[in-house]
Amino acid sequence: MTSRPLDRLLRPQTIAVFGGREARRVIEQCDRMGFAGEIWPVHPRLDDVLGRPCYRSVADLPSAPDAAFVGVNRMLTVEIVRALSMAGAGGAVCYASGFSEAIAELDDGARLQQALLSAAGDMPILGPNCYGLINGLDGALLWPDQHGMRRTEKGVAILTQSSNIAINLTMQTRGLPIAYVVTAGNQAQTSLADIACALIEDPRVTAVGLHVEGFGQIASLERLAAIARRSKKPVVVLKVGRSEQAKHAAVSHTASLAGSDAVADAVLARLGIGRVQSLPALLETLKLLHIAGPLPCNSISSMSCSGGEASLMADAAVGRNVEFPALQPQQLPRLRRALGEMVALANPLDYHTFVWGDVVRQTEAFSAMFEGDYALNLVVLDIPRGDRCDASEWVMTADAVIAAASATGALAGVLATLPENMPELVAERLMANGIVAFSGTDEAIIAAEVSAGIGDAWGRPPPLHLLNVVPVDGELETLTEADAKIELAACGLPVPRGLQAFSPGEAAAQAERLGFPVVLKGLGIAHKTEAGAVVLNLNDIEAVTKAAAEMASNAGYLVEKMIDPPVAELIVGAMRDPVFGLSLTLGAGGIFVELLEDSVILPLPATKTQIHAAISRLKLAKLIYGYRGRSRGDLEATVDAVAAAAEYVVKNAARLEELDINPLMVLPEGQGVAAVDALIRRRR
Repeated sequence: MTSRPLDRLLRPQTIAVFGGREARRVIEQCDRMGFAGEIWPVHPRLDDVLGRPCYRSVADLPSAPDAAFVGVNRMLTVEIVRALSMAGAGGAVCYASGFSEAIAELDDGARLQQALLSAAGDMPILGPNCYGLINGLDGALLWPDQHGMRRTEKGVAILTQSSNIAINLTMQTRGLPIAYVVTAGNQAQTSLADIACALIEDPRVTAVGLHVEGFGQIASLERLAAIARRSKKPVVVLKVGRSEQAKHAAVSHTASLAGSDAVADAVLARLGIGRVQSLPALLETLKLLHIAGPLPCNSISSMSCSGGEASLMADAAVGRNVEFPALQPQQLPRLRRALGEMVALANPLDYHTFVWGDVVRQTEAFSAMFEGDYALNLVVLDIPRGDRCDASEWVMTADAVIAAASATGALAGVLATLPENMPELVAERLMANGIVAFSGTDEAIIAAEVSAGIGDAWGRPPPLHLLNVVPVDGELETLTEADAKIELAACGLPVPRGLQAFSPGEAAAQAERLGFPVVLKGLGIAHKTEAGAVVLNLNDIEAVTKAAAEMASNAGYLVEKMIDPPVAELIVGAMRDPVFGLSLTLGAGGIFVELLEDSVILPLPATKTQIHAAISRLKLAKLIYGYRGRSRGDLEATVDAVAAAAEYVVKNAARLEELDINPLMVLPEGQGVAAVDALIRRRR
């Protein structure tokens, strides 16, 4: 964070512009949006720009400007930023490129960026390599191009690293009121999270959307989440980079489960920050958050005058964390009176066309549905194109939705299945009346899911601070299974009784000490099952001797007591993510790790309540709960064991690189669990 606040830069009263063509465009855009403050062009040769007298340098300005747009070459940018900082300016937009974002092309890019940071000192800067910002509340722009925004009294803030994506988003015709658009370029000094924190403090901002290419410091993200929660202004993120990362040869199975994108999902969910996967979903989610904030739950009602549309709505919810609860008994008589006997009453509801064109009966029907205590009530309505059709009856239906929402106090949305079937004027009128004007079925369902997820997170106690430990820089070592189990057992993780041996004969003797049946494992081998380094159910000395001789392990053997057949097998692992650090992975274990693709990520530290909830999200949880009359697993012991593994990771966070407990055998209720295989990689 910079030591000077961002207020003057984001909400300037005076703006200085440096440069030629781009600087002129900044003035044009301010004039078009009716900026009421002063604009001071600075140019070494021009006498005036657009009727405003030119100043020759920062020293010649009437006073230190609140904000400056620096639209000159990269070398001169550094000198102007230094002069602005020394003069006490509120901040600057650095338009030029050729800094650390261009180190592949320019040898001096990184050095020049350090020079820029040094020149700025504690003065906030946006960029370099960015367009700047549009403040649609006050008409203040540091923006050298056209855009699609206009003045508004309140709205959402949208932040992105990409100036081109920012321009595209301003061109939306979906009825979303945008208060700010801010670009951050390569975030040399001021991050998107820093900007978002400052914008949330503006009482006219209702929600924040971020398009990010990568996260910076975890502490900044946590601070943003805390401020958003305290201010009751939700944040939703579109993070690029979901494509499957290249899978390098990994020692553990955990590596194949804990991709960076899955970790990002888990961390954002923990913090109460929503996540979407596309720009349309970002805009539609921001609409819902602008009107209503986070939803209290994930229940939705839907009404349409087509069975096909009702089916589309139901299908769109498949795989999403939203639900269409059944109609409540008290709704049925009123719906029946309004819609007649031929309508099958259900949710989603096809209300046919019996009430079409009758605003009174439509209002009555919508009101009956809205009184079902759903978090969001949707009415599907695709408006005909105005150049060829008469849309008056569709507008009448929108009026009925507005009236029903007003009468019941329920949250309602009008949903056009195709974006082009929601005209901007209709969308703006709906939004002005507190009705969410949705464009796109899938996007509306995603918006409801994300909003309910934020509401769920905010309804729980504030999260613990994420594990954020700087790792030590040392040589990697991989512990033997025996040594790994000794460390984990000391943390309270149950492991089978076992003894080490260094020859077939010693292995047989150790087996006799433990008592048969036993399992024999070769030490120093990562994937033992695949390598034939595990032999189960050895019942006598001869069998152990023969198995050990055929295994020929250079690092020796581990002889363990056989564990009774489990109810379920889990994997418990940890991997160090380059951005988010260490987190825990839970999933279906044994040979089913990659096959079932059943896993969840648990950010650390984690409470037992969070561990229990994570286990419940696994498909495998059905086995632990007693699937189809089978024995229940020892859930309490499972939670305790995962908690012990989590504690080990937290205590050893500076050195640990990888943990893989696979499988953790969940035994029948009352019999506990056993970690029958374990791998630890850490720095010396």
